[in-house]
Amino acid sequence: MSRAVLQVFENYQASRTQFVQTVAELAQRPQNIEALQNADVMALLRPLLLDTVPSIQQSAALALGRLANYSEALAEAVVMNDVLPQLVYSLAEQNRFYKKTAAFVLKAVAKHSPSLAQAVVDAGALDALVGCLSEFEPSVKESAAWALGYIAQHTPELAQSVVDAGAVPQLVLCLQEPELSLKRISASTLAEICKHSPELAQIVVDAGAVSYLASMIQHPDPRLKRQVNNCLAQIAKHSVDLAEVVVEAEIFPRIFLCLKDQDMVVRRNAATCIREIAKHTPELAQLIVNAGGHTALIQFLSQSKGASRLPAIMTLGYIAAFSETLARAIIVSHGVLPLKDALVNEPEDHIKAASAWSLGHLGRHSPDHSQALAQADIFRILIEIYRHPQSSQDLRAKAQRALKNCIQKCTYLTALEPLLKDAPDKILKYLVQQFAKVLPNNLQARKSFVQSRCLQRVQELKLDDKNGGKLQEYIATINSCFPPEIVQYYSPNYADTLLKKLENSEQ
Repeated sequence: MSRAVLQVFENYQASRTQFVQTVAELAQRPQNIEALQNADVMALLRPLLLDTVPSIQQSAALALGRLANYSEALAEAVVMNDVLPQLVYSLAEQNRFYKKTAAFVLKAVAKHSPSLAQAVVDAGALDALVGCLSEFEPSVKESAAWALGYIAQHTPELAQSVVDAGAVPQLVLCLQEPELSLKRISASTLAEICKHSPELAQIVVDAGAVSYLASMIQHPDPRLKRQVNNCLAQIAKHSVDLAEVVVEAEIFPRIFLCLKDQDMVVRRNAATCIREIAKHTPELAQLIVNAGGHTALIQFLSQSKGASRLPAIMTLGYIAAFSETLARAIIVSHGVLPLKDALVNEPEDHIKAASAWSLGHLGRHSPDHSQALAQADIFRILIEIYRHPQSSQDLRAKAQRALKNCIQKCTYLTALEPLLKDAPDKILKYLVQQFAKVLPNNLQARKSFVQSRCLQRVQELKLDDKNGGKLQEYIATINSCFPPEIVQYYSPNYADTLLKKLENSEQ
């Protein structure tokens, strides 16, 4: 008789086991999610989290995690069903397999939105997750670090909560563990904390993370290098002091080798890190150039396409903006042509705009800098972009600013003369102003100006411009450089004037 009673309980346990395992398996496939939701699977899984059999508890948690991972609505359903407090309690009490699964559920809930991440915090998960970072089992540490990263990513307040729970020193210790996946996730979570504010980044720096991160820049594992470069970038971006801490960890010139890595994400993240350092001061930009960073960036820019080019484009712009010496270093290293290629061939307007911005900084320092752009036909391309009806407002603004800054320095009039024909009004003003500055002191330029029929074009502009103002002043200055009869000859109404003279003489 006792055997018959025992059989009932064994059957009940087997059925529960089969149920949770099947649901966990079904939850892996998106096409099953709606049917499971309609069957009110949450209400059935929740009691099984308290089951007396550990394997059933674990499978129930795994099923809930997969459901929560699928969508924000399902993650909210997990929260509404009061699952989180039980999971948090179990993190401190259960075996390592269950802890790993419970951390997975918390991560799956927290990743969707700040409000869901806050629900995880409110359930008291942070202390339990930070406690898991001290576990012996690496997979438990990984799951906990991952969950903490998804909580910290949303807002500075949530990241501060993670810091206040004591996560940072434990994450830095995890960086030093031998397991690659644990190193990756720890670096990623530290980056999620650092990105929000200088204060949070400083806490990570004070915990000694930078030296360990810098030592892994040339690690053979590409996925680890992605996270390391990203974390260093998130630290360096906030202030000069933080950028200097990263530089003092001797990342130059090692990080430049990452720009040649086979993994595109490693290359892009390395370029982003260099950009976040270069933008702060001329001294930091000079350090990059002295170590050969500008050459590596130009090479990376030449060999890449699409959005991955953007950090390198911006870095060259930041470096060039600081001084004519730094800008000249980029020009001498053949940096103009890759930027021109991005300006012409990239389909995205924001990449074109960044290229125009960087080229503007390259050419604005002196006549020699401007001539390098003029000889590469950059001015004509910028005018075409400015005139194009589909160019975004930001792209047009950056093209106009680049043209203004470079044309005002350009004494290579041979390149400016063809632009007079088609340049839009706002750009024409800068062109005519530059001719008015250069022609009075340059005989050869005046000859060329007449031979290229630019003097004729200027007279047409004089006739077309009804508003007077600065443009008329510049035209008057240009005309004063030539004998009146030549100016009159190239005026649009010169033929009419001659006819009138002829008629008057006949009378």
